[in-house]
Amino acid sequence: MASIKVAVVTGGNKGVGLAVVKALCKQFRGDVYLTARNPKLGEEAVKALEKEGLSPHFHQLDITDLPSIQALRDFLKDKYGGIDVLINNAGIAFKGADTTPFGIQAEVTMKTNFYGTRDICKELLPLIKPHGRVVNVSSMVSSSSLGRCSPELQKVFRSESITEEELVKLMEKFVEDAKQDVHQKEGWPNTAYGTSKIGVTVLSKIQAREIAAARKGDGILLNACCPGWVRTDMAGPNATKSPDEGAETPVYLALLPSDATEPHGELVSEKKVVKW
Repeated sequence: MASIKVAVVTGGNKGVGLAVVKALCKQFRGDVYLTARNPKLGEEAVKALEKEGLSPHFHQLDITDLPSIQALRDFLKDKYGGIDVLINNAGIAFKGADTTPFGIQAEVTMKTNFYGTRDICKELLPLIKPHGRVVNVSSMVSSSSLGRCSPELQKVFRSESITEEELVKLMEKFVEDAKQDVHQKEGWPNTAYGTSKIGVTVLSKIQAREIAAARKGDGILLNACCPGWVRTDMAGPNATKSPDEGAETPVYLALLPSDATEPHGELVSEKKVVKW
């Protein structure tokens, strides 16, 4: 099956993820995997798409559970010999009215949005085939949250030489500062979701640099993107975009022509590179 192309979407059972799966089923020449933490919800989403005449596949994936990530990794390696398209869409956000203490919100949000995305990349990026495409779904909230960081933090997060280890230490510090209720005094914005997405955007830039160095000539493109303000369980009913509209930029990046050399290591919104 190594000759058959494969695309994988994390958090694919609803919202933007489901819309991305639907678009890829129509536009990507190969097998498309909808993954979800809950197998029942994942299978239901697949059945709903099958009723529309589409043929997605399902595989369980919880990005906060390393054995679950490794099971997907081994399955894809054995069946396809690698991955052509990876869209890291899985993420969470607490509602504005949630009364959970901010320190807990910071820890839980960071665990999925940053560490989960980092773990799946650590396991799956080595499987990306030449001319593969990787899309980490971030948010424009990462940009606005960066602007609310102290000048010192902004400088570090914009650095071209920041390492993954340094980034991880900063994300750890945010959680600890949030738990001590000193995060704003320490120069952080008052948003767990926004800070986790700063992490995703900067992580994407680091990964893109590393891929360009280690796999020069393989034509792999990796970017972070913002789907926009989309009507989902996460963003609520007043958002301006439908899930299908939210899927447009992630799908555009996933299907960049095989001879494309850019964008790479960028934050992309409305199919355009955003200054970081």
